[in-house]
Amino acid sequence: MTDVSDGVLHTLFRSEQGGHEQVVLCQDRASGLKAVIALHSTALGPALGGTRFYPYATEEEAVADALNLARGMSYKNAMAGLDHGGGKAVIIGDPATDKTEELLLAYGRFVASLGGRYVTACDVGTYVADMDVVARECRWTTGRSPENGGAGDSSILTAFGVYQGMRASAQHLWGDPSLRGRRIGVAGVGKVGHHLVDHLRKEGAEVVITDVREDAVRRVLDRHPQGVTAVADTEALIRTEGLDVYAPCALGGALNDDSVPALTAAVVCGAANNQLAHPGVEKDLADRGILYAPDYVVNAGGVIQVADELHGFDFDRCRAKAAKIFDTTLAIFARAKSDGIPPAAAADRIAEQRMAEARASR
Repeated sequence: MTDVSDGVLHTLFRSEQGGHEQVVLCQDRASGLKAVIALHSTALGPALGGTRFYPYATEEEAVADALNLARGMSYKNAMAGLDHGGGKAVIIGDPATDKTEELLLAYGRFVASLGGRYVTACDVGTYVADMDVVARECRWTTGRSPENGGAGDSSILTAFGVYQGMRASAQHLWGDPSLRGRRIGVAGVGKVGHHLVDHLRKEGAEVVITDVREDAVRRVLDRHPQGVTAVADTEALIRTEGLDVYAPCALGGALNDDSVPALTAAVVCGAANNQLAHPGVEKDLADRGILYAPDYVVNAGGVIQVADELHGFDFDRCRAKAAKIFDTTLAIFARAKSDGIPPAAAADRIAEQRMAEARASR
């Protein structure tokens, strides 16, 4: 218990990164389920956020990740203009070997026990088919297949939103939203990243990619035989000469004390959640003159989609909302400039103001 008390409980109750309303530890021994559901805020409405299925090294690491991800969802949903608070769930295990129908059904029962305070969806390691299973036990499930009343794959609009954030970054920095001729590095070409490459190539950008999975890289190279090249790993990508934009699209913590000094790109704008490894990294980016488009702002296309599914999904309506990420990103850059702070801090201020106003109006 010492590690938990000194680490996770300190974060939950005594740090600025805490303040969560509720954290639920879930276990179903029959199916092998071990999960954490974290609700950061319901000020704007029921907490909404995905379910991550990941082989965490320790239970403490899983809880810490759930706390961080849930907090990020509060800010993301607020900046996206949604009437939802922030929540997140993590399932401990390897989805390739541990995921079973029984486990997902057990997880659905735990989500249902919260009575609608938390609405779940897909995340790393979970897919539309998994949400279809969870929904059999829990009506507060989104990200389902069209055949089961859902909207399907949310990564399409996530990528579209990141693309809009990238265009806004180009407008702010270079005075033109066009990405034609720009050299853009995409780290992670999985569910979201490969859709992002499609947008970039359609506009005429040169793209450099990397992924830990060779099949993911091969899929993109086969789809785009011209204008896309691959490098061995993220370390090589961030050091690629002539890079205009770096797009982290895999797991969090991509911007840290090692990667930021090595970056060659003038802009960071990607789909990964929690890209800043720790507080202060946003200042390190600003000190180097690197424009950072806050991750939870630009990657909000997916949550816009899954939130819309709760009210009768309309793709064109969602795409129009996701397109507004362009204007939201520009507004954040303007606020950062006027307040003399990094864009990440400006986004936080705007999101916190919306949540505070909602709490005050109760």
